[in-house]
Amino acid sequence: MSQSFNPGDDLIFQLESGFGLLRVLAVEGEGAATTWHLLAYDEFFPDVESAELALAQASALPVRRAHMALTDRAFERTPAARLGNRPVTADELVAYNDWLNSDRTVSDRSALLMLGIR
Repeated sequence: MSQSFNPGDDLIFQLESGFGLLRVLAVEGEGAATTWHLLAYDEFFPDVESAELALAQASALPVRRAHMALTDRAFERTPAARLGNRPVTADELVAYNDWLNSDRTVSDRSALLMLGIR
């Protein structure tokens, strides 16, 4: 991947209808064996500035998907740019911790496909 992302990074992606937000919860492994753990917010914004303002009150943002585990290949197919970084909270890690105690399914589909966004 051309950009390096870290836990706590807020990411933005663009659709024809606006901008959406993802959050990196955790990163496991290295290189092609990396697993990316993301949270997806449920709102879309008309511009980057509106998205950044919403992140200032991130606890008020509705969550569309609390946890998605993606392969490195799937994450590379998720077109996103870094907006900033905030510490990951214990509440944000609940679904990730549930995944750790499960069968640990990892998707090879992009985050947008996993969210039903084409």
